Amino acid sequence: MTAGPVSVAVSERHVPAGARRVAVIGSGFGGLALAIRLQSAGVQVELFEARDKPGGRAYHWVRDGHVFDAGPTVITDPDCLRELWALTGHRLEDDVELLPVFPFYRLNWVDGTEFDYTNDDELLFRQIHDLHPADVAGYKRFLAYSAGVYQEGYVKLGQVPFLDFKAMIKAGPSLARYEAWRSVYSIVSRYVKNEKLRQALSFHTLLVGGNPMTTSAIYALIHKLERDGGVWFAKGGTNKLIEGMVRHFERIGGRLRLSDPVEEVTTMGDRATGLRTRSGYVTQVDAVASNGDVVRSYELLRGNRRAERQVTKLKKQRFSPSLFVVHFGVEGTYPDIPHHTILFGPRYAELLADIYEHGVVSSDFSLYLHHPTVTDPSMAPEGCSTFYALAPVPHLGAAPLDWSVVGPRLEARILEEIERRVMPGLRDRIRVKFSYSPEDFRDDLGAQHGSAFSLEPLLTQSAWFRVHNRDDAIPNFYFVGAGTHPGAGIPGVVGSAKATAGLMVEDLRAA
Repeated sequence: MTAGPVSVAVSERHVPAGARRVAVIGSGFGGLALAIRLQSAGVQVELFEARDKPGGRAYHWVRDGHVFDAGPTVITDPDCLRELWALTGHRLEDDVELLPVFPFYRLNWVDGTEFDYTNDDELLFRQIHDLHPADVAGYKRFLAYSAGVYQEGYVKLGQVPFLDFKAMIKAGPSLARYEAWRSVYSIVSRYVKNEKLRQALSFHTLLVGGNPMTTSAIYALIHKLERDGGVWFAKGGTNKLIEGMVRHFERIGGRLRLSDPVEEVTTMGDRATGLRTRSGYVTQVDAVASNGDVVRSYELLRGNRRAERQVTKLKKQRFSPSLFVVHFGVEGTYPDIPHHTILFGPRYAELLADIYEHGVVSSDFSLYLHHPTVTDPSMAPEGCSTFYALAPVPHLGAAPLDWSVVGPRLEARILEEIERRVMPGLRDRIRVKFSYSPEDFRDDLGAQHGSAFSLEPLLTQSAWFRVHNRDDAIPNFYFVGAGTHPGAGIPGVVGSAKATAGLMVEDLRAA
């Protein structure tokens, strides 16, 4: 087999002769952000991607003129992205156009109630008042709580590596002050009484793989993050943000190797020495960082006892659920359907228990409906629209189902529900469709159990309790992305890149 294509750009900023060399495995948001930071610091980076296109979970397909993003599609805190360009005096806007999304989400319940979730206070307070007048004051108190945990959990701790338990102890008083041991749902319920509002203010943890009923209350910071930074979408799709990151990485001298999976990270004693790809390509480096699945990443260190122990330990931990995603392109346009719609099912806590605790694909479901062409019509042929519908489902470890059988049945039920609730006549208008299942997350992305978000964001699997940004026993083996601190979501994995890059640059300079 020949080596996968290598993309090399002429650098505007030459890496010094004799510079340290680093391999980064995986070109998702975390891997790209780390690669850009290291390359900007004068480290020579080679980025390895197993698939034919960069992006990891932000992969995309083009079918019959429709552009389908695999996800993620919600961009918050765009400043964390702008910082990657500013490191070398460039501008994100030179490579990517971000478009505002308004409302952030439309929430829809089975009884026909709709709620436009936004940072427009007048609109927001009016809608809260319509549901439960007393909850307006409660929401304002929740917003103050969210601002506090945002400052402590995101601003202060979101880009700082937790390498020893002392760091966790130091953060303890702040976590205790905001009752981090409680769940997001229970904290929200303290402030608002209407059940629909409780769902509206707690569902966000699902966007990072967490159960609102068990995920630490610290994740209430997402509400403040969205209010301050807004919700955005990259013109042309999330894939265009990935494309812009690759362009910038190459501009400053980075190298991207596609279609060539890493099959082994070589070691000598307690150090990583290089890697070997499926094509037979071998390279020696000063450090290795992985944006891949945390279990799979340790499995690449073949024969290393430390890695074998970590694999055994990680396989016992709780992983986030998977997703079943139906992509479909349709004839016609839908200007009244916003970019993001949450279709809540008839059950909330009970459905979450089925997904997270019981390993059941329920007869009912909640859906996230993504409609990018209402923001950017170029993502479909003229007069047509692009959508996907996403349903959280148990991962393969909890429900080892045959998705070649389950998938078509669930797809049909999802499309029927969307047609019934928001898109009459949908199935007669579909011109292209395909689905993505937990088995695809496992096979395409090497995800343990087909999890869509890596380790579940429980308090006991966060910060120091999560996979460390630098391995404790292999001092030049690092992690970036959803499996390490601080966790999933674009701001989370970009924050992990900042934490990991800081460690790597310091270690490389000291070596």
